[in-house]
Amino acid sequence: MPDLGTIGKWLVIAGLVLALVGVGLWVVSKTGLPLGRLPGDIRIERPGFTFYFPLTSSILVSLVLSALINLVVRLFRR
Repeated sequence: MPDLGTIGKWLVIAGLVLALVGVGLWVVSKTGLPLGRLPGDIRIERPGFTFYFPLTSSILVSLVLSALINLVVRLFRR
């Protein structure tokens, strides 16, 4: 059986990550950045059906997060 202290630590870390993601989304929504409405985001609307896939927005967020993670890793390696 896993140690309850370890489970508690991982739950706190997961909560902090979720809180950071939430704050990031809130800040992005306040800046007026058109994430989800960029050219290349796929949206198909039919009566009673809507399909939405933010392809370009996903690629942009992935590039930004990759650059940030790379920067943080390089800073902590020193």
